[in-house]
Amino acid sequence: MQPGKKIALALTLVVFAATWLSPLWPAEQALHSCLTVVGLIWLWRHDRRWPMVTRHFVLICVFICVHSIAARWLYSNFPYDRWLQALLEWSPDQTFGWQRNHTDRLIHVLYGVCFTPALRHYLSQRWPVSPRQAFTIAVMLIMCSSLIYEWLEWAIALALSPEAAESYNGQQGDIWDAHADMLLATLGAFVAWPRGAAIIRSNVTTTPQAKP
Repeated sequence: MQPGKKIALALTLVVFAATWLSPLWPAEQALHSCLTVVGLIWLWRHDRRWPMVTRHFVLICVFICVHSIAARWLYSNFPYDRWLQALLEWSPDQTFGWQRNHTDRLIHVLYGVCFTPALRHYLSQRWPVSPRQAFTIAVMLIMCSSLIYEWLEWAIALALSPEAAESYNGQQGDIWDAHADMLLATLGAFVAWPRGAAIIRSNVTTTPQAKP
């Protein structure tokens, strides 16, 4: 593993561990952190078999860090408005008229932004697809995985009490919460396109072979 990746992974593990110091809602945070642990293991194993571009690896680490921090507050309790008022004397909730905590929205946007480049590169490593085809499939994978996540979240909520389900889901009374989350992940994926063609062409010519 390249030095840049080792540093990014080490910092991610430190952030993840720090979010578990005196957890505020241990059970609910554990539910959110299960996929984080799976993601860290997958990231390490995937990079060993299909070496990733360092910036793509770092982007995924950034997402995991932000997700871990937000999960500590179960997303809907993340005190960004209070912190910004204390630091900058500015309230985004008052400025934009927000009636809900939008931390979960940010996480879903970042999912599309941070994972699409790596997915696009992986597709170019494995199959002879054009840059446009690789990007299209990557966006579709973001959409499908977002849908599966919402199904999983719904299934977990069914097994919890109404109060615990609301605390875990962070729906905040929005009946269109799942739809908005999937849309934002998709829009985040499209952010990755502007320089996509040039990046893919350069990567295809220098793609290392998979380890046996």
